[in-house]
Amino acid sequence: MTLLGLSLCLGGLSLQAQNKPSEGNGSSTRMVMAPAMPEDISPLLVGEKVPAMQLPDANGTMQNVNALIKAKPTILVFYRGGWCPYCTKQLSGLQEARESLEKMGYKLLAISTDSPEKLSETMGKQTLDYTLLSDADLNVTRAFGIAFQAPGGYHNFLPQSSGGKNTALLLPVPSVFILDRNGIILFEHINPDFKQRISSDMLISVAQALRQTSQM
Repeated sequence: MTLLGLSLCLGGLSLQAQNKPSEGNGSSTRMVMAPAMPEDISPLLVGEKVPAMQLPDANGTMQNVNALIKAKPTILVFYRGGWCPYCTKQLSGLQEARESLEKMGYKLLAISTDSPEKLSETMGKQTLDYTLLSDADLNVTRAFGIAFQAPGGYHNFLPQSSGGKNTALLLPVPSVFILDRNGIILFEHINPDFKQRISSDMLISVAQALRQTSQM
């Protein structure tokens, strides 16, 4: 089996290969309601196309995310926020992997619930030099089908960390998508246990294999 189109499935490390894009895009149905539990999300799958996205970066500048993807194959990361220690560890690992990924021709983008101001704080604290994007109202996260209702313990600070935009009190399931320049998902790693993230070494290995086996 080649690594083209590999998908790390929910809750485990079983592998699924899918080399042909599916017809259409199911993101509109995923916008209806976020489930109560992270195990019950219905994410976009390998072979599907990502939705239209325009999000502000850490400077508050609106970015056409699809145009960025069109320019280069993209590693798109969804994380919970700079307040999450597991996320900050992941962001640091991505920083270490950035040079290797960019040498392979990839663009690295990371999306969270944080406001642009909070993104700027995270970039300063961790010395990150890749792009962080704010999906503070989680509309993009919902379109990817990876949003769920935050437990009660998060309700007090989520509106504050999102600049008042996370009124639905949602969280993303931490996820990594590798996309070709058409926005087709070639690989995904999604785990409802927020403490479990793909390692930087594994991400580099998968990214390298995809570059060798697919036309991106």
